Amino acid sequence: MKLLTRTEIIVKEETVSKLQDIGFLLLRYGLVLVIVWIGAMKATEYEARNIERLMAHSPLFSWGYSIWTVQQYSVVIGVAELIIAILITLRHWSPIACAIGSAGAVLMFVTTLTFLFSTPGWEPTLGGFPALSHGVGEFVIKDVVLLGAALWSLAESLASMHTSGVAPSAETTG
Repeated sequence: MKLLTRTEIIVKEETVSKLQDIGFLLLRYGLVLVIVWIGAMKATEYEARNIERLMAHSPLFSWGYSIWTVQQYSVVIGVAELIIAILITLRHWSPIACAIGSAGAVLMFVTTLTFLFSTPGWEPTLGGFPALSHGVGEFVIKDVVLLGAALWSLAESLASMHTSGVAPSAETTG
């Protein structure tokens, strides 16, 4: 069994650090890419009709159809998603903006995960719960991972604000 030299250990630590940096970059901006893509799709009739069946059964969202048409409501949601993505993208210049956008993404993914419980769609031919149907479950279950990415982005932005002195300290607020 070969023992690693100090130089080999340092190189490995640098490699791990670089991999983490790349991973964090992909995590944040991959999250942004997904939110932008989903938000932009909301302007299409195809997406508006697809989310209608989810939102019409939701106690959190069904009220919107009494105010807007299916397409208008979809566009409103899409614009909110695009704003969230833009705020997250601003991390390099404004950790505060990123934290606000990340908190918005957390809220967005938590609410969309409620569709798993409010939308009819457990696959009966597979025995019902927890067999996710093609229409509902597969569409929504990805939000568990996206929620994790949004929580990480929120925590990282808040930590950055704290260490850079952007956020008020306990001594100045109390």
